[in-house]
Amino acid sequence: MINIITTYIFVTILLSCIVAIISFWLPQMTPDYEKLSPYECGFDPLGSARLPFSLRFFLVAILFLLFDLEIALLLPLPWGNQLSSPLTTFIWATAILVLLTLGLIYEWIQGGLEWAE
Repeated sequence: MINIITTYIFVTILLSCIVAIISFWLPQMTPDYEKLSPYECGFDPLGSARLPFSLRFFLVAILFLLFDLEIALLLPLPWGNQLSSPLTTFIWATAILVLLTLGLIYEWIQGGLEWAE
């Protein structure tokens, strides 16, 4: 069993290194006007493809992903009572909730959740 795991890890690391080395050996693309222009079904573009992006929207999206991950981590909790040490499961779940609650309070104090300035 150990040989299978060791072989799997070795092959994974080897393939990762090969892909990284190949990416350095590939020629760099030289950007020109045609490559940088947006493609809209063969028609001339109606507007600029380089629109400004709201940083506040990005921060709220990252916060959503963090709390979505929290839900994914806490979903198996009802089955955690069947483990040999349910107290350990409760402690880890409490630690996750406290950490993310502190992060939410910090973002709230910093003003990251306010849309209007």
